[in-house]
Amino acid sequence: MPTADPRIDAYIARQAAFARPMLSHLRALVHAVCPDTVEAVKWGMPFFTYKGKNLCQMAAFKEHMSFGLWHGGDLMGPKAEGSGMGQFGRIAAPEDLPDDAMLTGLILKAMALIDAGTVATRMQRKAPRPALPVPPELQAAIDANPAAAKVWAEFSPGKIRDYAEWIGDAKRAETRGKRIAEAVGWIAEGKDRNWKYR
Repeated sequence: MPTADPRIDAYIARQAAFARPMLSHLRALVHAVCPDTVEAVKWGMPFFTYKGKNLCQMAAFKEHMSFGLWHGGDLMGPKAEGSGMGQFGRIAAPEDLPDDAMLTGLILKAMALIDAGTVATRMQRKAPRPALPVPPELQAAIDANPAAAKVWAEFSPGKIRDYAEWIGDAKRAETRGKRIAEAVGWIAEGKDRNWKYR
């Protein structure tokens, strides 16, 4: 496997015994169908890319695993709500795996979409979220702090929404006041709402 990533070897090795052979089988199948695939680890799980674009991915959990085509919705339509990751739902045993012929056909179709450049990125397909009103108390506190006001004016709509939701979710006045004080300090430092979780 010339493009094998040792991180995927390690990922497979630390999974439950039921999942290891299925993960190894799917990995080998992807390489057989798409010899130009490049392995990567994204969001903590094995990915396979083709011409720099995500092709498919797999993941293992305590009692099941999943496999999905990155543009599976374009090939197979939307999946059932609550069916788990990937287009094939929760895979707990070899008999749950789609057959190799079906997977081969889907991988080839996914490669053709990438070759044709007809697949929009997931970000392009997402409709923009409507603007969320900024709580007046938050806006007043930002306006009273010149450093925060300057940064706030440059924030993206998503960063503004994160702060507005966080303040708006506070149920008690004391909690809201505490969050506003924290928010203004973070904003003045140029930090988005999730900076401390990174």
